[in-house]
Amino acid sequence: MSESLTAATGPSGAPPMEPKHANKRDKPRSLAGDAWVDLRRNKIFWVAAVLVVVIVTMALFPTLFTSADPRYCVLSRQHGSGGVFGYDFQGCDVYARTIYGARASIEVGVLATLLSGVIGLLFGLATGYFGGWVDAVLSRFIDIILGIPFLLAAIVLAKRFSADPTSNGVVAVTVTLGILGWTTAARIMRSAVISAKNQDYVAAARMLGAGPGRLMWRHIVPNSIASFIVVLTILLGANIASEATLSFLGIGLKGDAISWGLAISEAGSYVRVAPGPLIWPSIFLALTVLAFIMLGDAVRDAFDPKLR
Repeated sequence: MSESLTAATGPSGAPPMEPKHANKRDKPRSLAGDAWVDLRRNKIFWVAAVLVVVIVTMALFPTLFTSADPRYCVLSRQHGSGGVFGYDFQGCDVYARTIYGARASIEVGVLATLLSGVIGLLFGLATGYFGGWVDAVLSRFIDIILGIPFLLAAIVLAKRFSADPTSNGVVAVTVTLGILGWTTAARIMRSAVISAKNQDYVAAARMLGAGPGRLMWRHIVPNSIASFIVVLTILLGANIASEATLSFLGIGLKGDAISWGLAISEAGSYVRVAPGPLIWPSIFLALTVLAFIMLGDAVRDAFDPKLR
């Protein structure tokens, strides 16, 4: 018995010391922590993140990439080979206009996505939390918006909002894309709210006297927002492409605005003479849209427990 006691307590009678690593228990990670671990191992996420950082930096600080004035045009150098990407049919620096074109595209995309996010959040939260006739009425309204052809509605609204000849079309395109692109985000938010409102922590908060407002904004929204943000990330890339489409059709940005869609539209008639002014804005536009969509897909896969 003394031998067993000695083995249990050690030669000096003190309890044996446990290895240091035995006291270090793995702390439970949250959903965001698990998602970040997956994202760090995802090469697609890093490629998309680097592209997004470069494009956003280009939009915010274009002078870091070029010192040329995008509005300085000389007809004598029309379709010339000088500069980085050459010159367009008006003698403007294609490289400078491509760099500065990122600002308008990103601005419209971000503002339109924020507007869609606010509308989608309110509709999704109301339909998911209240249910009943509120869910029925708002869901049918969402179905009606989804039944309208997006391009046709965008053309009609953009022309109506840009009736002012002094406007450059930024506000018109932003509002148009914002009020047409929120339906998918609202549906995703509705599903997340329905799942979250049946959780135990919501029931406990309700029993403690929390009202509907506190339940929705303090408990349900923080635990339902992940998938909603992922949808908005993908929507941002789609809005940038939609802005370019409307500008290409002549009902988007106009006047002195500089955007990739306008550059593609203006260069289309001269593609056989000089393809550069058409190719370079198209490449930058495609990379930007692809980067945001890839980023959204990577984040969605990381936050989806079914894909683990």
